Amino acid sequence: MKTKMGFISPAMSPSLVSRPRGVLFLVCLISLVTIWSCRLPKICLYESTYRTSLSPYQQPQPNPVDLSLPDSPFVRWPLERVCREQTIWRPGLVFICDNNSGGIGNIRNYILTCIRYGIEAGATGIVLPRIRTRSEKNLADLMLDYQPFTYFFDEDHFRTNLERACPRITVYDNDESIPNVQLPVKAEKVRPHDLGKRGGCDKRDLNKHVGVFNKAFSGYLDRTEKEFGWPELNEMSPRPVRFPWGVQFEWPTWKDGPEFTASFGGLLRFREDILALGFRAKGYMREFAKRHGGSGRYVGLHLRTESDALSRWPDFGNQTEAYLTASEATGIKAAYLATGNKTDAARLVEEAERRLGMGVITKHDLLAKYSREDLLMLEALTWDQQALIDFVVLVESDYFFGISPSSFSMNVALKRHLKTEGLHTRPWKIGGDGDGRSWLTGRFEQYWDDWLYMYESMWP
Repeated sequence: MKTKMGFISPAMSPSLVSRPRGVLFLVCLISLVTIWSCRLPKICLYESTYRTSLSPYQQPQPNPVDLSLPDSPFVRWPLERVCREQTIWRPGLVFICDNNSGGIGNIRNYILTCIRYGIEAGATGIVLPRIRTRSEKNLADLMLDYQPFTYFFDEDHFRTNLERACPRITVYDNDESIPNVQLPVKAEKVRPHDLGKRGGCDKRDLNKHVGVFNKAFSGYLDRTEKEFGWPELNEMSPRPVRFPWGVQFEWPTWKDGPEFTASFGGLLRFREDILALGFRAKGYMREFAKRHGGSGRYVGLHLRTESDALSRWPDFGNQTEAYLTASEATGIKAAYLATGNKTDAARLVEEAERRLGMGVITKHDLLAKYSREDLLMLEALTWDQQALIDFVVLVESDYFFGISPSSFSMNVALKRHLKTEGLHTRPWKIGGDGDGRSWLTGRFEQYWDDWLYMYESMWP
């Protein structure tokens, strides 16, 4: 019997009506298995073809890695993509990225920002960055002699990954090793936001118009060639460029997408001996924490009350009250304290024990307790190098509390934030604990006075 559409209706077919429902189910199941078993090889084939025929601007998602770790592997393809997208390269243009100073947060961000501008400008050379040191007697005195790149970072890791990701760029040992450069080297001092209107009212405004920086920089090169009668830029007549201090917070880091933002900072890995000491300190901290609560979990605290702290920043009382109140809510009974102020460190340790029964310890006391040899290694490091040990232990903590005006605290929080979604990590929520891993005390009301602009310009 047929329906109006010409098909047999199961409801009107005596043979189908009489069949047990189990048989019908089995027939349907066999049919589905047969259909999909025929399709499966094609699906696998198409997937394989797709993955091997990606355009140069598409990349498969690599195996998930924890980018929040201090020694996480460098994911190179986002940097490769940015360098591939750069269509104008200028042989003879060399960027010198050494006008940095301060702590690891400032120095790290300056180098990365300078390199990113160099790529945007089409530089075919980067001079291996040097690092300015500071006075340990006067922490506000930031412009002392230079130390080599290895003062903080792993040189081989940096060279290898930058040159492989951007094969048009050569890393030179120093400015005098630039081929055909005129000696003594006199680098041109250029500030990106001087190359055109930026639309901002404050000198700290991010260079929102980095998309036209290449064109503006090209105009600068042409204009200065004519003005000073310089030869045309090429390998025989190179032009070294040095940015001034302060450029470190001018590039909007999210411009190139989350994958680049999350991975670019991995170029600057701490040198191996500092990483190793930091990891041993973390292990000692776990042991210390087991004796103060039994779980081995600890919170990380960054107390920023050193002599160079600005008067408008939260003081010792404000920071201590915020940290202890927040720490109590975690239920964790041990804390690692990072600070360069020994007097305030002792005060906080005493207050935490009195109020919470919490064991708090600094790196010096921790290593003195667990390893005399490691303590001697720590004491052989400078004040800023010792801060790298703090960075490692704080990044590895179970929860982190810091202070908003500090680039060190911000850098730790943003690095820890990468654990949430890896390469797809979205911006950390300013002024909150949206990722459940970090919280910074401080005011979050005004874009300038509260330093909020730094969150948009800092590489994790």
